[in-house]
Amino acid sequence: RQNTQDARKMAVNVEIKAHARDVERLHALAAELANRAPEVVEQTDTFFCVPSGRLKLRELGPDRGELIHYHRRDQTGPARSAYSIVQTNEPAALRDCLAAALGVRGVVRKKRWIYHVGQTRIHVDDVSDLGSFLEVEVVLSPEQSVEDGRQIFLRLKDDLDIRDEDLIQGAYIDLLEQTAV
Repeated sequence: RQNTQDARKMAVNVEIKAHARDVERLHALAAELANRAPEVVEQTDTFFCVPSGRLKLRELGPDRGELIHYHRRDQTGPARSAYSIVQTNEPAALRDCLAAALGVRGVVRKKRWIYHVGQTRIHVDDVSDLGSFLEVEVVLSPEQSVEDGRQIFLRLKDDLDIRDEDLIQGAYIDLLEQTAV
């Protein structure tokens, strides 16, 4: 019951992940939809061993990071993701502390292009050791339902030429673990 109450306090989005068949075309399609030029960031996500959800430290620079805890069912297609984010200006120290306390599940390194389309973030990701992917996150306001987010995604699906067979489930860390086996 406590987890349910905590999840209600978390921010919510609806998201999908998909293989990027044609990265250049995807960038062009996302740029057509976006209301400004993409932000390009290098990210290192360290995932920690936790009993519930996923916990990662996203390092964005030596003095900038985000600790992100989230719950999302592993499914293809639009999925509800409840998350909370805490900013840090000491990501390396926080990473080392959490690694010692919890253990590290794995590390995901990526270059990400972030396009903003209204309340939606379109990420074109180049993930080390995995390849190119698309992630679409519809950030919900408190009065919006998950169904509202799904409808927004469905309107963007054709614009971004996302096919059902492109959709993947899980997180990049899951895909890395599968390739390591």
